[in-house]
Amino acid sequence: MRESKSLRAHAPLTGLAATLVLALSLAGPAAAGDAAAGKSVFNSQCAMCHTIAAGGPNLLGPNLHGIVGRTAGTMKGYNYSPAMKATGFAWTAEKLTAYLPAPAAMVPGNKMPYAGLRPAQKVDDLVAFLETQK
Repeated sequence: MRESKSLRAHAPLTGLAATLVLALSLAGPAAAGDAAAGKSVFNSQCAMCHTIAAGGPNLLGPNLHGIVGRTAGTMKGYNYSPAMKATGFAWTAEKLTAYLPAPAAMVPGNKMPYAGLRPAQKVDDLVAFLETQK
């Protein structure tokens, strides 16, 4: 009898947990970026300062080919700000997603004269495109 009381006491919690699992499974995966749309974002927002071609030159900003996985502030031949050199992190999709909407907020003192990319879907698309540039 004692065991059945214990089970009944946890029944509402079990029902709540099942409801949460169901809701999360119906929500589907987080919105992913569209690399084709990201190429368009790159061309309209980034290409005036950055190249993406393998072995391409640095322009006003560094070449972004292979940016995902690269340690920030390390592209050979580009004169990074001390702030960017000091970050010590590697560019991941998550870091780029945080950086692109507000570069100066994430790395104060960096020399990128760009206020930031919005809306979030454009950021996701651009990051998806940059991930293909290996």
